[in-house]
Amino acid sequence: MEHDASYKLLFAHPRMVEDLLRGFIHEAWVDEVDFTTLERVSGSYVSDDLRDREDDMVWRVRWGADWLYIYLLLEFQATVDRYMALRLMVYIGLLYQSLIQARQLPPAGKLPPVVPIVLYNGRRRWMAPRDVATLIEAIPGGLAHYRPRLRYALLEERRYTERELAPLHHLVAVLVRLENSRDPADIQQVLRALVDWLHAPEDDSLRRAFTVWLRRVLLPARLPQVPIPAVHDLVEIQTMLAERVVEWTQQWKEIGLREGHREGRREGLQQGQLQEARTMVLEAVRVRFGKVPRDIRAAVQRLETRDTLHALLRQAMTCPTLETFRDVLPSAQGS
Repeated sequence: MEHDASYKLLFAHPRMVEDLLRGFIHEAWVDEVDFTTLERVSGSYVSDDLRDREDDMVWRVRWGADWLYIYLLLEFQATVDRYMALRLMVYIGLLYQSLIQARQLPPAGKLPPVVPIVLYNGRRRWMAPRDVATLIEAIPGGLAHYRPRLRYALLEERRYTERELAPLHHLVAVLVRLENSRDPADIQQVLRALVDWLHAPEDDSLRRAFTVWLRRVLLPARLPQVPIPAVHDLVEIQTMLAERVVEWTQQWKEIGLREGHREGRREGLQQGQLQEARTMVLEAVRVRFGKVPRDIRAAVQRLETRDTLHALLRQAMTCPTLETFRDVLPSAQGS
């Protein structure tokens, strides 16, 4: 929640939105945007069945003679959401409903284009489909014409290297560099650039937003057992890091080693439990049907969740024939 709130605080500034589009959305339409017209739009909508839905952040900006609506999903995604494209399709539908009800469409009555953007900072690769059409079963016979399409842009922060980001002189690149920082010395180096760029009086609000995020989110996440002193400005954080960089770097490394050992033990335990469950399923198949065909063995070994394996174990004990069990295997695999 702190991370989510602080990201919204950062991206409530037009400069962050402009930097996001210029630096990470490499498409020709960005060159035609009039960034001086960036304007926040209400992010709370009520659907026709009166259920409140709260999305994250919506901006609009002039593109040529028309308005372009830019939808930013800024909820902090620490894990991959397979159905993110569907969520965005729902949110955009609510945005369109709101524009229609408020009579905010252009004279021609057409809906404006919307650009959905997802910011993701999880450790695993983002493997979720980028287009909602991929989530829908492909059925021949003309039904493909009715399959909706919606694609979103993705900023997967951990895919960017320091070598790629350092030459980019804009604030979103700095944000990603800080997210990807490995120790306090890295943070200290990036902070120098941030302090230099946000020195003007008109940058006060954005400076405070970065200060809040650093003090309440980034540093506590990196040093969970170290009390972070109350600081109210980026220069104070820079000074604090300069005074304690050696001490904190050592603590950072020690915490990282402990977390790495714990994570390794936890992952090993989980993998052991999964393999035990796979073995139980295969043994149940062998006892009930007298053999374990090669395709079934391979399919069971690919299963990655205990719930799926436990459900399959029940099927192995109750299916009347081996063919019946083979028929339920694909559905269990996809669950």
